[in-house]
Amino acid sequence: MSRNFYILAAALGFFALLAAGMTFVPSSFQPGLPANGSLWRTVALLMMLAALACALIAVMSNLFEQVDRRSEHQRQDERRKRRDAQPPHE
Repeated sequence: MSRNFYILAAALGFFALLAAGMTFVPSSFQPGLPANGSLWRTVALLMMLAALACALIAVMSNLFEQVDRRSEHQRQDERRKRRDAQPPHE
């Protein structure tokens, strides 16, 4: 699950960098596209914020998955120790 959020964050980050780069391209190279640099900067900023939010969600879900795996492993170890410590039935 967290891998999907990492991929989404990377894609949004790439497009944010691409939009930020469009502010430096002269308007003659952008026929039909908005030539206003502030619009490209705003789009880049919003995409970068979305990418950072997705990355935060990915990191948090990865951490919770790891905690869940470790607690399950610990429960299985404790159950195995209790089962091994019991005296055999005669």
